[in-house]
Amino acid sequence: MPHATEHTTAHPIGIMQGRLSPPEDGRFQSFPRESWREEIARAREAGLDYIEWIHDAYGEGKNTAGEVGNPIFSEAGLAEMDELKAKHGIRTPALCGDWFMDVPLIRCSPAERERREAHLHALIPVAARIGADRMVLPFVDNSKITGDYEKQQVLDILKRALPIAEENEVELHLEADFGPEEFHAFLSRLEHPYLKVNWDSGNSSGLGYVATEEFAAYGRRIGSVHIKDRFRKPEGGIETRPLGTGSADFDDVFKAIRSIDYKGGFTLQVARGVPGDEVEFLKTQADYVRQQATQAL
Repeated sequence: MPHATEHTTAHPIGIMQGRLSPPEDGRFQSFPRESWREEIARAREAGLDYIEWIHDAYGEGKNTAGEVGNPIFSEAGLAEMDELKAKHGIRTPALCGDWFMDVPLIRCSPAERERREAHLHALIPVAARIGADRMVLPFVDNSKITGDYEKQQVLDILKRALPIAEENEVELHLEADFGPEEFHAFLSRLEHPYLKVNWDSGNSSGLGYVATEEFAAYGRRIGSVHIKDRFRKPEGGIETRPLGTGSADFDDVFKAIRSIDYKGGFTLQVARGVPGDEVEFLKTQADYVRQQATQAL
């Protein structure tokens, strides 16, 4: 079995956790309570470099063996994770905070916000412990930022979290659905070296944005990239598609990525294939990204 690094371009290619297993309880994206161990081995088999680890509310539950789902919150779990990562040559350089989509930092009482912020603050050292240099904070869908009041709330939350992030050397990467100029204006209100953007090709195409316009507006703040493809639908619904079969213009995407001399990885957050065939399907998706990156970069 070839090691993942034998297949990489200059840009590491990783996978959003959960995509290497059939969906659990019908969830499109969630921490794989039943199969997180197996996914580490499958990532290597698929020729990938890393896993973007997920922390969500679903992962707080127990699996069918009665184990608490996510190993990142216990020393025994972390030790087992370390061993499996070393065995299979897989890194975990990012922690995706989907918990904050289930339990948003906004639209809650002051007391509840304090509790949720405390969880964010406690999670940053956990990210550092698993070797992550970034934590993605999603402000989309259920946690979407709406209006000036919520923008200020989020900025205040970030101001309190960033000293902890800097102390632990973990960047906070915002995922939001602002248009290019609105996102630029929002980011300009908080200049901090540990505050970056997570840019998502599928979210962008689904909303009808143009990658080169987004990168021109705030590209210097982009710290990580999620790769997926979606159809844009007039009624606002979006469907994730295999790469190259949706609305994403990947020529424009990789032109935009090249424009900021981006050196980071590409995290596949792609459509799901046939259950049980995840490894082979993801090989095709990773190869598509490698081909696009090689041609453009």
